[in-house]
This record gives sequence, C-alpha cells and structure tokens, in this order.
Amino acid sequence: MKKKILALLLVGLLLISAVGCGKQEAPAGGEEGSNGEEATGEETGGEELGFKIGLVTGTVSQGEEEFRAGENLVAKYGKDVIKHVTYPDKFTEEQETTIAQITSLAADEDVKAIIICQAVPGTAAAIDKIKEMRDDILFVLGVPHEDPDTIASRADVVLELDQLERGQSIIKTAKEMGAKTFIHYSFPRHMSYELLSQRRDIFKETCEELGLDFVEVDAPDPTGDAGISGAQQFILEDVPRQIDKYGKDTALFSTNCAMQEPLIKSALETGAIYPEQCCPSPYHAYPGALGIQIPEDKAGDLDYLAEQISEKVAEKDGTGRFGTWTYSANMAMIDAGAEYAMAYCKGEIEKLDEDFMLEKLKEIAGDDVKIRPIDDDKKNFLLFVFGSQIF
Repeated sequence: MKKKILALLLVGLLLISAVGCGKQEAPAGGEEGSNGEEATGEETGGEELGFKIGLVTGTVSQGEEEFRAGENLVAKYGKDVIKHVTYPDKFTEEQETTIAQITSLAADEDVKAIIICQAVPGTAAAIDKIKEMRDDILFVLGVPHEDPDTIASRADVVLELDQLERGQSIIKTAKEMGAKTFIHYSFPRHMSYELLSQRRDIFKETCEELGLDFVEVDAPDPTGDAGISGAQQFILEDVPRQIDKYGKDTALFSTNCAMQEPLIKSALETGAIYPEQCCPSPYHAYPGALGIQIPEDKAGDLDYLAEQISEKVAEKDGTGRFGTWTYSANMAMIDAGAEYAMAYCKGEIEKLDEDFMLEKLKEIAGDDVKIRPIDDDKKNFLLFVFGSQIF
C-alpha cells in the first residue's frame, strides 16, 4: 500500500506541474477576500481533523456559482482542509487536464473525499485512475455530464436536478406566465446527455398537452470554436429575431449556464418570458444581467436579492414573467456535499445515506425539497427539486 501511495504522490506531482498553468486564476473577489487579503478560513487544519476534502468546480466563466461556493468553503474551513481546483473552460476538448486536476487531489493521502460539480466529461476516467491506487475516497458528484449508468457505478453519491419532473414543471410555469410559445436553445453535445434529451422530449409533450408551440433552436456550443463569447453573442442576436416571429408571449430556455445572462437581458428588452435557468438560482445570471450590486452586508440574503430582481424586472414591465428556484441548485449540491463528506470522514454516516443528504439539503434550501433515486438500480443517483418563485 505504501508503494501505491508513493507512486500516486509522484504521479500527482508530475500532473500538477503539467497542468498548473491551466488552472483558473481567481478574479477580483475570487480566491482572495474583498479587502485583498487571502481568505484563510477557520484555524482548524486538515492535520487536526485527520482528513482533507478535495473540491473540483468550473471557473468563473463556465460556472461562477460553483466557483463561489468553493471559495465559501475554503473561507469557512480553511485551504488546508478544502483543496479547491478547477477544470478548464473547454473541458470537452481538454479532458486530460480535467482528469489530471481530479487525480492530483488524490495524490494527497489525507484527502478522504472528493466533490466534483459539475462532473464534466473525464470525471469517470479520473475516478477509475484513482481507484487503481486507492479505494478509501468518497466521491460526491453534482450535475453529471456522463451517462447515468457510467457515473453511478463509479461515484458514491450523485446529485442532479430532477430533469424529468422539470420537463413538465417549467412548461407549466411558462403557461402560467402567459406563454404561447416555448423556445429551447441547446446544441448537440448537451442533447447527447440522456437526462437533458429526455427532458427536451417531455418539454415537447407537455407543450402539446398545454397548447404551446415548441421551437427548438441550435445554438453554438460554448466549448467549441466560437467559445463562450460567440455563444452569448448568438443569443443576443437571435432572441429579437425569434420574438419578432413568435411574439412577446414566448418563453425562453437554454441548457447552458453561460447563455443565461444574455438570455435574461434579451427577454427583458424584448418583453419575452423567462421561467427559470438551466441551473435555477436567484444568483445565477440575474445580478449580472440586471446590474445588481450586492452590498457586503447583504451577501447571502436571498430576500434582499429577490426584492432587487423584482424591482429591476418591474422597471421594464416584466413583472410576473421572470422566475427561478428559491435557492441555488448547484451551490446547494456543493454545500450539502461538503457537509455530507465531513460527516462521512468523521465516521458518522455510511457512503450512501439518502436521508442524511435530504436533511442537509433542507438545512440549506428550506423544507420545500423533494429527492428521489433515479431508479431502483441506481439508488445512489439522487434527483431533487426546490420550490419556485416568480418575480
């Protein structure tokens, strides 16, 4: 065993040196506190606890909420306890970098749990590599991009939005908001994901049942040649064309995080409807799209943010036509995942404890939480939904 750990440590050092230049630098307010001083968190270190927790998130560009949730955990527990790394923006093309980032965490023998959100392509391969050397690490994954069977057989706990239920609920919400048409922006890579393609099909069926026209629009993949900026520019240019064609009672939805801010801006400018984001949350894209600056004393105050969003939406006569969940889905996965990992590492729970995960999600997001396994064969693949709000 010692030889295996030593080998993994050496591999980890090589991987870190190879990919270190690709790690996202924290922007202003990123890895450092708002006063420019490094956030050190609590004094308790990994040595005192007897374990450390690895965390893998997207960068600010591809997944700001997850990145900020990671920052918050580092500030809360200290960087000696939470080891936070990021996967590349073009993760589809750079899977080797993703694998290297994940496996580098396991090179530290004190790391006893790894949380990955979003679990982008390459995650399953990284877990396989780690398990060749170690079998003592708990893996908690959020927003898996790989096939459910593939990822559930490798991870200990998988968290994902209940996309199939959302296939109905989003359309029903859009209908209540006055929608007559529902536009679905996506691209082939996302439609290759089983749950997203199934949700798209349920969108179609529910639109037909409720009398809405379903329109599918192919958008540029942000991980492709056009990049994030190209995908965002497409949304800004295409939404006005679609509203001219179908009218203002058109609900807009995109499967990609980077497209949400231009989608909100365009919906507000054209008078369209925006039922909720791909990853629903009051924090997701709304502050940026609406120019909301959150004072330090209001950080984390969801009631304050909801009031600010409502005011900005009302200024453009959008009241009743914009919505989201009451709490950030992706931040909840990371926060609950961290508390779950802490409990496991302390010997308080087994690797799979659905009731404990539900308890942690409710502590974070309130009692309006539903959770269920995706099926009887994958009881560790947990789907959940939170309550909604309309501004």
